[in-house]
Amino acid sequence: MKTFTAIIERDRDTGYYVGYVPEFPGAHSQGETIEELRDNLVEVLTMLMEDEDLPNEVEFIGTQQIVVA
Repeated sequence: MKTFTAIIERDRDTGYYVGYVPEFPGAHSQGETIEELRDNLVEVLTMLMEDEDLPNEVEFIGTQQIVVA
């Protein structure tokens, strides 16, 4: 079992939730609800983890707010 961090945004035009996993290139999806998005991301991650040739070289550190005057 592995734990990944997903970044989730909401598209203002469609209302859909869009998410991606910075630690895993190619791991992104969308859903009408956060629960649907989570299920879709689990499915994508499961498929990507089966491909042993994919690099997993990025380590997610965190988020930070940047203030611009």
